[in-house]
Amino acid sequence: MAQALGEDLVQPGELQDDSSSLGSDSELSGPGPYRQADRYGFIGGSSAEPGPGHPPADLIRQREMKWVEMTSRWEKTMSRRYKKVKMQCRKGIPSALRARCWPLLCGAHVCQENSRGTYQELAEAPGDPQWLETIGRDLHRQFPLHEMFVSPQGHGQQGLLQVLKAYTLYRPEQGYCQAQGPVAAVLLMYLPPEEAFWCLVQICEVYLPGYYGPHMETVQLDAEVFTALLRRLLPRVYKHLQQAGVGPLLYLPEWFLCLFARSLPFPTVLRVWDAFLSEGVKVLFRVGLTLVRLALGTTEQRLACPGLLETLGALRAIPPAQLQEEVFMPQVHSVALSEQDLQREIKAQLAQLPASASGPPPRPQARLPGAQAIFEAQQLAGTRGATRPEVPRIVVQPPEEPRPPRRKPQTRGKTFHGLLTRSRAPPIESPARSHRGSTSSLDTRF
Repeated sequence: MAQALGEDLVQPGELQDDSSSLGSDSELSGPGPYRQADRYGFIGGSSAEPGPGHPPADLIRQREMKWVEMTSRWEKTMSRRYKKVKMQCRKGIPSALRARCWPLLCGAHVCQENSRGTYQELAEAPGDPQWLETIGRDLHRQFPLHEMFVSPQGHGQQGLLQVLKAYTLYRPEQGYCQAQGPVAAVLLMYLPPEEAFWCLVQICEVYLPGYYGPHMETVQLDAEVFTALLRRLLPRVYKHLQQAGVGPLLYLPEWFLCLFARSLPFPTVLRVWDAFLSEGVKVLFRVGLTLVRLALGTTEQRLACPGLLETLGALRAIPPAQLQEEVFMPQVHSVALSEQDLQREIKAQLAQLPASASGPPPRPQARLPGAQAIFEAQQLAGTRGATRPEVPRIVVQPPEEPRPPRRKPQTRGKTFHGLLTRSRAPPIESPARSHRGSTSSLDTRF
């Protein structure tokens, strides 16, 4: 499954789409020097200036000031005003502040603070030659039209190599997955390598655990969950996909594993990431359901896709105008899928898994539902970690003096045990003798 994610899904003519974030296997060394980069860094793009659907400059400045205020007191903001954080993430984090906000939302800043020097050691380590060879073959596929990743010797590809290599050393049991390439590349567009590495760690281990390992067990579970959600929310589309033989594993892994970085226009990708880092994996399900509805939601669209190839083509050929951020994201947030609905469906699909399934079982309970849960977990872990070393009290007890033999207490008239034993034979004065029931009865003193 992972090998297919590195293949090119666009035709050469589609590379002219300025706002697309799709990868490519093109052997071209890069576009000509006469082509300029747009405001996102894509060479030859026409997104140098915001379009008519984008918010005006004064509104962007207001949002920037709000984010500056929230991030300057992040702990207080997350403790008391997370709803405001979520709403601002849905509106879109200003591009100038994503480098500040993404590590805060995913908790990467805490990981980096608690593991100082770890990334430098991993970056300087030689690495596994097998993983280095595999990563090196995929570097040119990650955003070949972006100015950071045009040159094999540029800082973009070299930084991507270091981040991915560091993760294979950090989690050698998981190694490298091709879908981590576009995710790490997007992070490097906004963050230095060390911060990008810790954000990648949080995405792989907190947001999407079980996605990038050798078995991808959670991906298969989420594919079943997505099918169940289709059956409930889009029954006609679900029926068409079943008749056409289009299972979720034919299109969903690329969407979810790459966080839609290879499937949506880049401005929309950034908006999806803003919401995903805030609200967790349910955003991916909402985006996927929206894409399926846009591609196959009408009767005419379904009639035009009688077979498997036509249906898959429709899922990958949604008109770009419908995927622009200001048009697409309101539809995503309007999908009737809450965190409770998602967890309920996950439990139902877990119960249906065969006991004889090969590989490790999926552990969706290890997945935290967004920034608020991550913040609370890190706060709790920090509190526990702080209380241990802050109380280094060493109490030295003086040697105990020999005590006289303990006399049997006079219990007559004071305990139920005394009442029960008065009519019995005289007690034997032996310390080895124990009375049945005496433990419970001795707790009943008046």
